[in-house]
Amino acid sequence: MTDTIQLPTPAERPDADIVLYDGQCNFCRAGVNNLVWWDCCNHLAYLSIHDPEVAQRWPDLPFERLMREMCIVDREEHRHWGADAVRYLSRRLRRLWWLAPLLHIPFTMPLWRWLYGLVARNRYRIAGKRVECDGGTCHLHR
Repeated sequence: MTDTIQLPTPAERPDADIVLYDGQCNFCRAGVNNLVWWDCCNHLAYLSIHDPEVAQRWPDLPFERLMREMCIVDREEHRHWGADAVRYLSRRLRRLWWLAPLLHIPFTMPLWRWLYGLVARNRYRIAGKRVECDGGTCHLHR
């Protein structure tokens, strides 16, 4: 089982970019817990896509896509999905600046999107191998 740390919410950080992630996925929760460390300047707040606040604040965000890709809603309400969200974070978070040159090599975004999609599609399988899933969630999505 993945230890969950207390994640800062949008209410606690009203000027932060908001990371929308699958809070029922241990792989995703572990990734977000790691992201907290990368965010040394407190630029991010977090919401599970299963929280009713997500549907209330952003009714235009398709739940099916949220189940496939992490989404970051920035302070101007722009949406960054999947690999593009990782690329955005590489510019936004000081501790990830080392990753920015790699993610910004011209013409490589199709590769990063494919790689992100591969990991995202298999996240329940990956999480099931590494950690015990809560209530069989990983098994349901394999």
